[in-house]
Parts: sequence; C-alpha cells; structure tokens
Amino acid sequence: MYNDRIFLTPKEILEKDFKIDARGYRPQEVDKFLDMVIRDYTEFANIIKKYENDIRNMTEDNSKLKAELRRIKEDLEAKPSSESNPSNVDLLRRISQLEKVVFGEKE
Repeated sequence: MYNDRIFLTPKEILEKDFKIDARGYRPQEVDKFLDMVIRDYTEFANIIKKYENDIRNMTEDNSKLKAELRRIKEDLEAKPSSESNPSNVDLLRRISQLEKVVFGEKE
C-alpha cells in the first residue's frame, strides 16, 4: 500500500554511515540522506492523517448504523403479537427495508 512510497527503514537510518572528508562528513551526502528522511516522515504524517480520518468516518457510520438497528428493534418490539406469522408479502417488505439500511439507500 504505502511501502512503495517509503524509502528508508528505521534500521537503515540507524546503520547509515557517512564517508568522512578532510573536514568531516560530506555535506552533499548528509543533505541527500536527510532529504530522504524528511520525505519519509512527511509521508508517514500524511498516512496517519488519512487513517485517522478513515477511523473517524467509520466510527460515525458505525454510530448511525447502531442507532438504526436500535430503532428497528424498537419497531419490531412495538408491533402486536398478532403479526407473529407474517405473510410472504410482509416478509419481502421487511427484507427490502433491511437491504436499504444495510446498503445505505434511503427509504
């Protein structure tokens, strides 16, 4: 999924050795490596934000479905017991209503 967008692993970051010049590390090599680290961390932050939004949306959907389920259960409990043997038409109507709830269609 996102592995093709991430260049470095934590192990690679930890084990990275820079060649030492006469005056220290080569600045171009360090800059290039740090650019990759920055790009990875930015990508990680974007991935985390996306998943947080997905979780928030799914939690809201879950709450709505739970409320709908409670409403349907209350409707079923409120019906008189004379409907304990519904006809085929009643069963088909009920199945249609449940399909609308499950597949997100409006009644």
